[in-house]
Amino acid sequence: MTTTLITGANKGLGFETARRLIEAGHTVWIGARDDERGTRAADTLGARFVQLDVTSDASVAAAAQTVAAEGGLDVLINNAGIIGPHRAVEDLTADDALEVFGTNVISVVRVTSAFLPLLRESSAPTIVNVTSGLGSFSSVLDADRIESQIVAPLYTSSKSAVTMLTVQYAKAFPEIRINAADPGYTATDLNGHSGTQTVTEGTDAIVELATRGGSGATGTFIDRAGIAAF
Repeated sequence: MTTTLITGANKGLGFETARRLIEAGHTVWIGARDDERGTRAADTLGARFVQLDVTSDASVAAAAQTVAAEGGLDVLINNAGIIGPHRAVEDLTADDALEVFGTNVISVVRVTSAFLPLLRESSAPTIVNVTSGLGSFSSVLDADRIESQIVAPLYTSSKSAVTMLTVQYAKAFPEIRINAADPGYTATDLNGHSGTQTVTEGTDAIVELATRGGSGATGTFIDRAGIAAF
């Protein structure tokens, strides 16, 4: 049976991804900062809960020990992320940037490094990094796409960094399938539920990558329609 860990999985895309993967036969770990919310989400879905604050070295290390003690890991989904402060671009600060990049980018490095030894023991190791079309040059410069209408320097640049991390990790670890998934404009807390897609539609690319069984391409960026342009 495939064992999967999803960060930030107590709600939104993470929760729906967990539901669908459990339905597909995965054993799923719900990673969440808040014990109460994480436990409630896991109980609702029939998943396992592990306390996991992606911004904390100690929390991530403890989570890796817990998952290792329970049998290891096959699929890591780096889903946790924040939109950042809602304020005018000229009012953004360096501290704002540190917060957004700390959660959206540095956490991918932290979590990936901590769980890499477990993934290397799997016969079908997989990493899925949840990114965004808002971090794609081709998307934000295409007047026909909604991404071109949004100005959010910190979030968008953080997702560009996640996509590039994906490519670099795929080159560094060719034995692991490492890909990036763009959910698309999905109704979640991040956009005040203004997205035009349901969370089920928004998890299509994530679930696709997580259920390949360690086969297929690596170092790609896909959305629910398939491979997308950077």
